[in-house]
Amino acid sequence: MFHESDTFYLAGHRGMVGSAIYRALQKKGLSNILTHSRNELDLSNQASVEDFFSSQKIDYVIIAAAKVGGINANNQFPADFIYENLMIEANIIHQAYLKKVKKLLFLGSSCIYPKEAVQPMREEALLTGPLEPTNEPYAIAKITGIKLCESYNRQYGTDFRSIMPTNLYGPCDNFNLETSHVVPALIRKTYEAKQAKIPKVTIWGTGRPLREFLHVDDLADAALHILAMNKKSYERSTKPMLSHINVGSGQEFTIRELAEMLVEIIGYEGELEFDTSYPDGTMRKLMDNSRISQLGWEAKITLRQGLAQSYEWFLENEINKV
Repeated sequence: MFHESDTFYLAGHRGMVGSAIYRALQKKGLSNILTHSRNELDLSNQASVEDFFSSQKIDYVIIAAAKVGGINANNQFPADFIYENLMIEANIIHQAYLKKVKKLLFLGSSCIYPKEAVQPMREEALLTGPLEPTNEPYAIAKITGIKLCESYNRQYGTDFRSIMPTNLYGPCDNFNLETSHVVPALIRKTYEAKQAKIPKVTIWGTGRPLREFLHVDDLADAALHILAMNKKSYERSTKPMLSHINVGSGQEFTIRELAEMLVEIIGYEGELEFDTSYPDGTMRKLMDNSRISQLGWEAKITLRQGLAQSYEWFLENEINKV
């Protein structure tokens, strides 16, 4: 359990995940939260990270900071993605060990699993096959973060933990159509079509692929649930992996079902057009969430509730950018 006097360092507090964890910490009455913007602290700079940790007494570290992007960005800048993410996690994890923090939580991504992993994807699938080539450098960096935590635990007896979330959405999402993921992209496209009275919204593929979605506030709740567990309980739950735990909603929806929900929520009266000249991609991508379920955590926000909340956030915060 956490105490009011505990000091948390939250890396990446301005991102979608980091901001959700910040809100979750505050809701628990935890106010000693250290945050720094990229301009204030360059996490890829070893000396800067060492100076920061030396200047503070930190009890808990949460690594939500990462260089992220879509397929195009990953293809154009693979060296940037692997280098920056490796440096961020290595610098923070090493300093957390040196400065003897109580616990550390590393947040990864479902892209760590092989492209052809058996569905639903279990934690044991890690490193059992080739990765998706389009984001392989990013995935390798995230796998390295998992293995850093595992290795420090094995060698030094630290209490460093890792969770792997499924597809996330919610407040502070990226609504840029060039770089966004499916939920924010569909919210913006459908809203713009409604405003401009465009009769059709075109969606790539058949609409049949199945995807799992998790509201970022549920992820934040799961992150603190895992971080608050005592060490013996966590280690029992991760045997024989000693590494990471999946976090997902446990429910999957077709892209068509997702789009139809958003049409209803947004009040768009036009049609959905599925352009089958574009590929569907992976037909199914679902996490096995049995481990975290056994630890007493379940997602609480339904997809319909979460989409409605995301649309409201979009209207309040992104409308001037459309």
